[in-house]
Amino acid sequence: QLKLMESGGGLVQPGGSLRLSCSASAPSAFTFHYYTIAWFRQAPGKEREEVSCINMKGDRTNYADSVKGRFTISRDNANDTAYLQMGTLKPEDTAVYYCAADTLPCATMTPPNIRYWGQGTQVTVSS
Repeated sequence: QLKLMESGGGLVQPGGSLRLSCSASAPSAFTFHYYTIAWFRQAPGKEREEVSCINMKGDRTNYADSVKGRFTISRDNANDTAYLQMGTLKPEDTAVYYCAADTLPCATMTPPNIRYWGQGTQVTVSS
């Protein structure tokens, strides 16, 4: 059973930056680079949407149009951690951000298919 824990959320002014981290652990030995990692977000009253995804090796990424050019996803397989660097933040980026993992390609990392989720971290962009 893979456990994911997000950190790094908070309150930031419009135009500011935040870096979210997603740390993975398990009660028994696991191989982090067997898992694709995706970041999702959910704003109040809205459906959960995918923000970004990174493949197992970390050499392929994709982004929602709304964050392209502003957010960067990355992973450190040696330390079982993934990141979401968020820049030029806008009020509409306000949401709970979730880290997700599964042994699937990014193209099929949709919520019903994903087995492992973090508890979420709140990001609020406001002046």
